[in-house]
Amino acid sequence: MSSSTFSVRCSSPFLPSSATSARPKTWVLATPSVATPAAAPEVDAGRLEPRVEERDGYFVLKEKFRQGINPQEKVKIGKEPMKLFMENGIEDLAKLSMEEVDNAKTTKDDVDVRLKWLGLFHRRKHQYGRFMMRLKLPNGVTTSEQTRYLASAIRKYGKDGCADVTTRQNWQIRGVVLPDVPEILKGLADVGLTSLQSGMDNVRNPVGNPLAGIDPLEIVDTRPYTNLLSHFITANAQGNPTVTNLPRKWNVCIVGSHDLYEHPHINDLAYMPATKDGEFGFNLLVGGFFSPKRCAEAIPLDAWVAADDVIPVCKAVLETFRDLGARGNRQKTRMMWLIDELGIEGFRAEVVKRMPEQNLERASSEDLVQKQWERRDYLGVHPQKQEGFSFVGIHIPVGRVQADDMDELARIADTYGSGELRLTVEQNIVIPNIENSKLEALLEEPLLKNKFSPQPSILMKGLVACTGNQFCGQAIIETKARALKVTEEVERLVDVTKPVRMHWTGCPNSCGQVQVADIGFMGCMTRDENGKTCEGVDVFLGGRIGSDSHLGEIYKKGVPCKNLVPLLADILVDHFGAVPREREETED
Repeated sequence: MSSSTFSVRCSSPFLPSSATSARPKTWVLATPSVATPAAAPEVDAGRLEPRVEERDGYFVLKEKFRQGINPQEKVKIGKEPMKLFMENGIEDLAKLSMEEVDNAKTTKDDVDVRLKWLGLFHRRKHQYGRFMMRLKLPNGVTTSEQTRYLASAIRKYGKDGCADVTTRQNWQIRGVVLPDVPEILKGLADVGLTSLQSGMDNVRNPVGNPLAGIDPLEIVDTRPYTNLLSHFITANAQGNPTVTNLPRKWNVCIVGSHDLYEHPHINDLAYMPATKDGEFGFNLLVGGFFSPKRCAEAIPLDAWVAADDVIPVCKAVLETFRDLGARGNRQKTRMMWLIDELGIEGFRAEVVKRMPEQNLERASSEDLVQKQWERRDYLGVHPQKQEGFSFVGIHIPVGRVQADDMDELARIADTYGSGELRLTVEQNIVIPNIENSKLEALLEEPLLKNKFSPQPSILMKGLVACTGNQFCGQAIIETKARALKVTEEVERLVDVTKPVRMHWTGCPNSCGQVQVADIGFMGCMTRDENGKTCEGVDVFLGGRIGSDSHLGEIYKKGVPCKNLVPLLADILVDHFGAVPREREETED
């Protein structure tokens, strides 16, 4: 399969009106986590030899580069993961019992590792024989039909079946068993969904503005670009092996608003809207990521691409990472490590080599994102750019929904809107295209009155939590239920007057993105006042999102979870202007 097959181009959208307005234009740059060296590192010419080669349509690691590789790379060499989908290997695998699967290393690796290329994650530790399935949902846009299908897929699993809105604007469904996978994959295709290439060493869900196309103040509608990215990455859900053997996972976003809802500073590639000589396009940031050993913010590539070249430059960056990225220690295989090794100019030069015409323009000074911008709250009722219509942002507590909830959300989207739902990276949902005459009735719906409020409390509004050890084998502590309980208890102690974003993550992999939160809690094991081992958290403070983004830092390590409420109350009073609530005293 030729890598040139997927050089997709698209027509430029209309030049956004904000691009020609008199508003001040300031280029928003994420701050690098380490100072960029003045002199580029010296790189041996041999280091620039691609480490992979194409064989029978798939990319494989060359024999000469197989020394010192990590176990996951050995699994990929042992058997191409994409064959489970592209050559229908899943049909035979699904016929095996879990006992038969575990009897052979190849099938055990299929189930525990290779199926992640199909978006399937075996929960061996806590739910043996059951899988989480992660979808591709570009820009977080989904339909009532798709939502109903996902509900039908998980309902049969009872208490094991549920769904989560993720921090990449996506759905994950839980409880799936192996024999059902082929049927579920067919069902996904029937409603226009795919789970393909959503796990392991693949490109994750392309994130965009959750208010794309409906926001009166948006810079550009991100949906055409996120759709194109997703179609390129998965070859229209048929499988794209040119980008499936990356050294590690890789995140991408298209920024469409001044609010930076897309969190560009934590993506491997972020497109920042900018004009150049009157043409609309994007400046590029590269290298943002979280890991247990290191977190880094994206840095400027000093590059601008026209809107037509969103796909060619994505392909060039991915091929640079695929060809040259390290494949040893998994903690040092994200793309920023390669950028560090080559230097930003050396990395840029390799991207240029892989562009269709070996050319990449330098960054534009005409960035369209306003630096002085107060991030808006999308929860609640807001007018759309379309006259007579509004969107309603509803709060999904820590992103968890059940099958019946999904059916109700689908019904509400059909009854009051256009049958569309938008997922956000804060694990919430936006229902767009609601006629203003229907707003009052919508807000009286029992689901919104009793469970998914458009107007949650201030602390609940900014609460995010990863899966935690209820389902995830990596997680050290339980997160979702605990996050809700701690928040409820703290709200009884203090009165908070301004938004505070609190994120929980069960382990140092930081799926809950604690480093971007005002207050973050990262799961760990610690000791209590009696020296007894217990679940605890490392507390982070000071993460920022938006134009002055930076990562938070450790405030206090090893806090037992049972002691967290009074500490959090003090933090809110001391750092966020909260006021202690007066307690009613009763006489004996």
